[in-house]
Amino acid sequence: MPYVFEPTRHNLDRRPPRKKRVADDETRFLKSWIERPLLTGAVMPSGKFLAKAMAKEVDPREPGLVVEIGPGTGPVTEALIARGVTPDRLVLVEFNPDFVDLLRKRFPLATVIQGDAYRLTDILRDKLHGPVAAVVSSLPLFTKPPEVRRNFLHQAFSLIGKGAPFIQFTYAVVPPIAERGPGYVSKASNWILLNIPPARVWVYRKA
Repeated sequence: MPYVFEPTRHNLDRRPPRKKRVADDETRFLKSWIERPLLTGAVMPSGKFLAKAMAKEVDPREPGLVVEIGPGTGPVTEALIARGVTPDRLVLVEFNPDFVDLLRKRFPLATVIQGDAYRLTDILRDKLHGPVAAVVSSLPLFTKPPEVRRNFLHQAFSLIGKGAPFIQFTYAVVPPIAERGPGYVSKASNWILLNIPPARVWVYRKA
């Protein structure tokens, strides 16, 4: 049977209560942000409303792997699984070695890769066999200049199939990558006010 991220008696015996797990993750994120503010980019992990909004843009019926960039402690990963993406279809690319270890424990059926996501095509070259169904990113893109962000987008586009989404959230009022450019279009969600801080989800597609 496919892995389902649901609390069962067996799971609850082995995993800490959700409130404690969330508090522990917030502590991990804060520690990582203090130590590496430009790499972590956020003081707290994505809230459940933001994670759900990002996962909503992925169609689990589409064939192919789903690549998640910067999953951190895994809130968006959990939302993707709840959406119907089975863990064996997930490729998680994370730079922070502490988060990598945590992700491998929490999602043993997913492929977890430690590496620099701005070299996305290099680190995934031998891991993908065919177009991916979606790329979902939580990278702190505003720590990079615009040309690096555009290059990252085009690397993601080189991996995805026709019409597949590149999904990115931001806390900023402006898009993380230009709203329109050569060969692509985008749309933005409404503000997710229940997230702290409020955020928006941007979806980019090849034109």
